Amino acid sequence: MDFSVAHELPGRLRLRCPGGSFTQAEGAVIGAILETQPGVTAVTASHRTGSLLIYYEEDAQGEVRRSILTAVGLLDKTFYEGIDGSSLIPQGPSLSESLTSLFGGVIGRAFLPRTLRYGLTFLRSLPLLGRGLRSLLLGGRLDVSVLDASAVGVSLLRRDFRTAAVVTTLLALGDLLESWTHKKSKESLADSLALNIDKLWIRREGQEVQIPMVDLRIGDFVVVRAGSVIPVDGVVSEGSARVNQSTMTGESEPVHRIPGLSVYAGTVVEEGELVVRVTAFDSETRIHKIAEMINESEELKAAVQNRAEKMADAIVPYSFLLAGGIYLWTRDATRATAALLVDYSCAIKLATPLAILSAMREGAKRGALVKGGKFLEALAAADTVVFDKTGTLTVSAPSVAKVIPFQGYTREMVLRDAACLEEHFPHSIARAVVKQAEKEGLSHREEHSTVEYAVAHGIASRLRGEKVSIGSAHFVFEDEGVTCTPEQQEIIDRETEKYSVLFLAIGGRLTGMLCIEDPLRKDAFDIVKRLHEVGINRVVMLTGDSLRAAKNVAETIGIDEVQAQLLPADKTTVVKGLQGAGKMAGKVIMVGDGVNDSPALAAADVGIAMCAGADIAQAVADVILSENRLHALIDVRRLGTGVMEKIYRNYAFIIGANSLLLALGLSGAITPAASALLHNLATIGASIYSLTPVLDNDRGKS
Repeated sequence: MDFSVAHELPGRLRLRCPGGSFTQAEGAVIGAILETQPGVTAVTASHRTGSLLIYYEEDAQGEVRRSILTAVGLLDKTFYEGIDGSSLIPQGPSLSESLTSLFGGVIGRAFLPRTLRYGLTFLRSLPLLGRGLRSLLLGGRLDVSVLDASAVGVSLLRRDFRTAAVVTTLLALGDLLESWTHKKSKESLADSLALNIDKLWIRREGQEVQIPMVDLRIGDFVVVRAGSVIPVDGVVSEGSARVNQSTMTGESEPVHRIPGLSVYAGTVVEEGELVVRVTAFDSETRIHKIAEMINESEELKAAVQNRAEKMADAIVPYSFLLAGGIYLWTRDATRATAALLVDYSCAIKLATPLAILSAMREGAKRGALVKGGKFLEALAAADTVVFDKTGTLTVSAPSVAKVIPFQGYTREMVLRDAACLEEHFPHSIARAVVKQAEKEGLSHREEHSTVEYAVAHGIASRLRGEKVSIGSAHFVFEDEGVTCTPEQQEIIDRETEKYSVLFLAIGGRLTGMLCIEDPLRKDAFDIVKRLHEVGINRVVMLTGDSLRAAKNVAETIGIDEVQAQLLPADKTTVVKGLQGAGKMAGKVIMVGDGVNDSPALAAADVGIAMCAGADIAQAVADVILSENRLHALIDVRRLGTGVMEKIYRNYAFIIGANSLLLALGLSGAITPAASALLHNLATIGASIYSLTPVLDNDRGKS
């Protein structure tokens, strides 16, 4: 079986297999096979994302890990294809079945004789008591399990079987609702993006044929009609249609797709018909990668979530101290039990991750794919946003505005030689040069030697026996040592005020310059203004362009600070410098899209990449804007601040409600059973609030 190691922690491996490697039933068989390997403790196979999550016992020599990787590599379809593994898939009762069983047992026991009823109460308490003892004696932890076991144990010792029965039932109900709510929240987040398509129609040799999804290939032409889900990422080759892209971008209105425009898997054709040339399918589609990212998102917990979990367990010893103090003061075991039945821990532990999962789902609907809770927290704490100019604040399709020749060269010669070199580099400016040459019908032969490319500097080679270089002023004049005349410098100074410029030098002489028009995004001014409105104190623009050209752009759209003529390493240095200078913990957001932006994206507290950017930029980024729509940046900032406000409001409610219940229990105003009931209701209320949307109720504001 083909696989790669997607993520690794001590005693834990996540392997990624190609999409469609196995079905759900086959995944269960694979898991069962791997669990027979020495040292493997558990295996979870996800057919949706093609992942294998393997837990194992570490050894000093790493033999267990090596044997696992060897076993997975040897697995092929002959081991598991056609085997019915449905019986191995954990089914588990539904929520309604579990609730019926729980309350049905309560009602049934009410009609039993008292002695038998008390005996059943004791037996039902044993798992809870055992869990508490294991946590205390084996784990050395004084946590919520110990607290719950103590409350039930005290009731049993006092022969208060009614309280013990009620508390045991309510704790079981709380565990059931906690498990179900958390599971459904995470599943709905990933499943809302998952595709379940087995067959599709494609056009081959002028005819339409239906094929299984597994037989699809890159370059095939898929036919999608009104009412159908687009099953692939691709480019429209024929037809016209209105496509609902809400699953990818959050746009409420369908968009018009015509030949040459991109479409994405998981979006829906509402009107019309399209023939789509496949560029990605199955595990390579954007929507699949979203689901895959969500599947692994809990590995990137927010600090607030980790703090909540630690705080929840840290509160437990104080509950014991309070209960002990109350008993010593009043000698009333009922009041002391009340202190054990009301804890702050379970609500805090449940509500915080639910709020984060809900916010991530909301972000995905709005076109902002957040890779983990800790990045939502950093988005809320940020006070600085740094933009790379090209492809981010400007449109990703620059064009050649002027070609200025020097040293006896003609305009056509400069453009032809520049295109001959630039066609080897997949950058938006390089594409603009090649496109302009094609537009003017300037064909060229490969006359140069091996191309050497320096990131964000330029290209060097040999052409017709002479050294040739093309790139920025820094690269051509400083690195390559090319000089220019005063007349040439005057022209350069004039043009760099308005354009980004590429310089071409042959044989050590400046032979021409290409002025690149890099139009600003129409919404750039509004985005900068909105960033200030949502609490960003400083908006910075980084660029490799000349300072004068950069300042013109900054003044046009309201940028606070500009740093120009930067190399990739310089951008990273700037980001790190800003991290120590912020007013709110120095959190810095970096927005970029190119290969040369990747180091800065990785260095920032939150790296945000445009979906049309380079693959490496998307790989290192913490947030991906799934459509080239900068307004999603405002949404994701507001989402971060909104979810943090929700978490802290939940804290206030949980502490306030449980403190009130504690006071009522200690005063004797309510019984321990009533205290437990109200405590569980407060936990459920906090969880429901955690799942409410942050932004969906004010869509018109964003």
